Amino acid sequence: MGHELLYACQGETRRLLWLMGIMFAVIVAFQYLELPYNNVLSSVFSSGKVPGAEKNSLVTGDPPSRSAIVNKKTYLDGMNSTGANPVHETFKSLRVSEAEDTDLNNDLVAAGNVEGWDTDEESFTEKWEELNKNSTMETVHAVHEPAPQNGRESEQSFNPRNDKTGDNSSEVIIESKNNTTMSGNIGSSGGGALSPIPASPMMDLSSNVTLPDANIRTSVKSIDSNTSSVEKVATPTIDKNEKPLKSNLTTLGENSSGSSVPTEKKKPENPTPAVITIAEMKNMLLQNRASYRSMRPRWSSAVDQQLLYARLQIENAPILKNDHELYAPLYQNVSMFKRSYELMEETLKVYVYKEGKRPILHQPVLKGIYASEGWFMKLLEANKKFVTKDARKAHLFYLPFSSRMLEETLYVPNSHSHKKLVRYLKDYLDMIAAKHNFWNRTEGADHFLVACHDWAPAETRGYMAKCIRALCNSDVKEGFVFGKDVSLPETFVRTPQNLLRGLGGKPSSKRSILAFFAGSMHGYLRPILLQHWGNKDPDMKIFGRMPKVRGKMDYIQHMKSSKYCICAKGYEVNSPRVVEAIFYECVPVIISDNFVPPFFEILNWESFAIFILEKDIPNLKNILLSIPEKRYREMQMRVKRVQQHFLWHPKPVKYDLFHMILHQVWYNRVFLARAR
Repeated sequence: MGHELLYACQGETRRLLWLMGIMFAVIVAFQYLELPYNNVLSSVFSSGKVPGAEKNSLVTGDPPSRSAIVNKKTYLDGMNSTGANPVHETFKSLRVSEAEDTDLNNDLVAAGNVEGWDTDEESFTEKWEELNKNSTMETVHAVHEPAPQNGRESEQSFNPRNDKTGDNSSEVIIESKNNTTMSGNIGSSGGGALSPIPASPMMDLSSNVTLPDANIRTSVKSIDSNTSSVEKVATPTIDKNEKPLKSNLTTLGENSSGSSVPTEKKKPENPTPAVITIAEMKNMLLQNRASYRSMRPRWSSAVDQQLLYARLQIENAPILKNDHELYAPLYQNVSMFKRSYELMEETLKVYVYKEGKRPILHQPVLKGIYASEGWFMKLLEANKKFVTKDARKAHLFYLPFSSRMLEETLYVPNSHSHKKLVRYLKDYLDMIAAKHNFWNRTEGADHFLVACHDWAPAETRGYMAKCIRALCNSDVKEGFVFGKDVSLPETFVRTPQNLLRGLGGKPSSKRSILAFFAGSMHGYLRPILLQHWGNKDPDMKIFGRMPKVRGKMDYIQHMKSSKYCICAKGYEVNSPRVVEAIFYECVPVIISDNFVPPFFEILNWESFAIFILEKDIPNLKNILLSIPEKRYREMQMRVKRVQQHFLWHPKPVKYDLFHMILHQVWYNRVFLARAR
C-alpha cells in the first residue's frame, strides 16, 4: 500500500512538473516575441540578467544563424516592443565571420545589389576588410537647415545638396573619412516604430556618443586597421552623391530610455587641413584608388572585361629601361604609363554624342585661356583612330559641350545665378538618357567631359558627379575627386594658326633673371606677391600688367630669360602660366594652395617644378636661392623633356597634349572599371 501511494505521488509530481514546463515554455515564447532580446527571460530571473547573455549589440552581437534569415531579410530583436521591424538589406546590419559557412555568405551576397561589392574580384570577407580599413569616425552633427555653401557667391545657387527637414524632425548625419554617410529623421516625440539604420563601419555600441534632438543614446567608435574580420561590420559605402537613407528613430540599443537628450554638436576629430600638400595629395590618390568604386554596370558588356584586362596588364607592366621617348624621372611610374599608353592605342574606343546644337555643343573655342577644352573637342571629333560609331564597342562616352560657350550663351552678367546653365546641362543629359541607354547602364560612370571654365566644377558636380571630369579648375576644396577626375592643363593659345609659335627659350646658362611674374591683379594672392616683391629687388622681376613698350622686353621675352617663372593663382587655383613656363622652358614655381597639377597620376611634378605655399611668399627669394645651381639645371633640362606632353598640334602627335588628356581619362576609367 505504501509503495502504491509512493508511485501515485511520483506520478502526480511528474505531471505537475510537465505542466509547469509547458507553462514555462509558453511564458518564454510569449516574452521572446513581445520583449526586446536583452529582456527575454529577464522577468523570470530575479537578477534581471539572462544567463549566457551578458551583452547584445546591433553591431557587435554574434551573427544570426541561418534560421534567423527569412526571405533575404532578418528581424532585429530589441529594436521595439514587438520585435517585428525587418532590417532592410540584411547585409547592411550583419557581421560576417570567416567561420560562417559558404552557403550563408552566398545568401548574404545575393540579398541585393551592394555598391562596393565585387565578388568576382575578391572574397566576401576580404572586400569588407578593405572597406573598413582605416575607417574612422569623422563627425556627428544635427542639420536643421541646408548646410552653408562653400565657394564663390555666384556658385551659391547651384549646390546640388538641398537637405530639408520637416517641422518636427531633425536630420542626423554621420560621416566618416571613407565618405560613408548615414542619416535619419528623428521625431520629436518618443513614440512610434523604428526603422533601423544600416550599420556603418564606424558604428559600435561600446562607447557613448549623444545624437542630438532625440530620445536616443547610441554608441559610436572608430575601427582601426588592426581589427579582425570577425570584429568588423559588413557595411557598403554609401555614395556621397546619393540621398542619405532616412529612418524615423525613437530608440536604439539595449539601454535606450525615454529621457530627453540635450542637443550636442561634435566637432570633427580630424578636420580637413586648410592646405593639402603634394605629398598628402599622393596619399589621397592612393586611398581613393583603394576605396572609390564606380557603379556596377546594370548589364554586362564585353568592354568591361577589356578594361579589367587592361588594368591587370598595367599593374603588371614590364620594367622599362632606357626608353628614348620617355625620361623615367618625370613620371610616377614610367613602366605603368608606357604600358597604359600602348593599351590605349590598341584598345580604346570613344563614342561621341552627335546630339545637341551649337554654340554650346560641338563648337570649340580655339583661342584664349579656355582653349584646352576647344582643341580637345576639335581633335577628338575629327579623330578616326579612337572614335567609334558603334556605341556597343565604346569604353568611354564623350559629352561634347563647351563650358566657355555655356557661360557666353546663357549667363546673365552680374546676376550671380547659374541656374540656366545647370538646367541646360540637366536637359541635355535627360535627352541623352531618353534617346540612348548608355548613360543608364552606369549612371554616367563611363562618360567624360572636358571643361576649362572656372565655373565648371560647380556646374557639373550635381547631375554629372559620377562622370570623369577633366577640369582646369582642379581644386581639392571644390570637389575634385582623386582617381576619377582629371586635372586639365590651362593653355593660353594666342595664335590658333601657329600653335608652336615662339616655342623654347634661352639655355639655362644665359637666363639672367632669377624670377619673373606679370599679370592682372586677379584674386587675393597676386596683390600680396606684388606688395612683397614688386620693384623691390633687381633679381625679382615682379610686375602687375605689363604695358607694351617698344625697345623693351615683353612678357614672353621675360619668360624666355628667367630661371624661375612664378605661377601665382588668380581667382581660381589654375593659371595658364604653368603651361607657359613649360612652353618657354622656364622652371615653374607654383604658388596656389590645394591646386592639383595636370596629369597628377602620371607625372612626377616635383622633379621639374617648385611648389611654394602661399604663406611663404615673403620668403620667396630665399627659397629660390637655396636651390643649388646643379639642381636648377637638372630641373630646367627636365622641363624641356616634359614639354612634349603640353603641346597642341593641328594633327595629334604621340604623347602630345591631346593624347595625354585622352590617356588620363582612359587611365582613370581603367582603374574604376567594374564588371557586372
